[in-house]
Amino acid sequence: MEKVQGEMEIERWERSEEISDAEKKVIQEIWSRVYANCEDVGVSILIRFFVNFPSAKQYFSQFKHMEDPLEMERSLQLRKHARRVMGAINTVVENLNDSEKVSSVLALVGKAHALKHKVEPIYFKKLTGVMLEVIAEEYPNDFTPEAHGAWTKMKTLIYTHVTAAYKEVGWAQYPTATL
Repeated sequence: MEKVQGEMEIERWERSEEISDAEKKVIQEIWSRVYANCEDVGVSILIRFFVNFPSAKQYFSQFKHMEDPLEMERSLQLRKHARRVMGAINTVVENLNDSEKVSSVLALVGKAHALKHKVEPIYFKKLTGVMLEVIAEEYPNDFTPEAHGAWTKMKTLIYTHVTAAYKEVGWAQYPTATL
């Protein structure tokens, strides 16, 4: 019974719900505030991600041995990666009304992480979950229940498109674990 629940959870994650125009507006409004502090928020997201999921550091030779969050915060490589992550999300948010652009950007991210970096796709689910946690904590007045729903659809959209790119390039180690 537990295995079936896990399979249903993965299946639900892989089905991207349509983001309404009102939800797109909410996402874009919150994101404009988040992106104004792009590097700091991005660094907070990555540090929490690496603290909560230390196995994710294995893909980063420059900071995979760092344990101390303060050391991570000072890492120029981590900051650079945080800017890249935030930049990609920014491109997606700015183009929510252009599904082809969103698909294209996330396909590039997915293919690069599958083919070049060999990152397990499950880490995108984990990272987008951490992203929501950090945004909700840092912008609590903006993160209403409606905003939470919109951002949940956004994280599903990211994960769905990225994992589609993994499938397209024939990624064999497709996630079977649940969070």
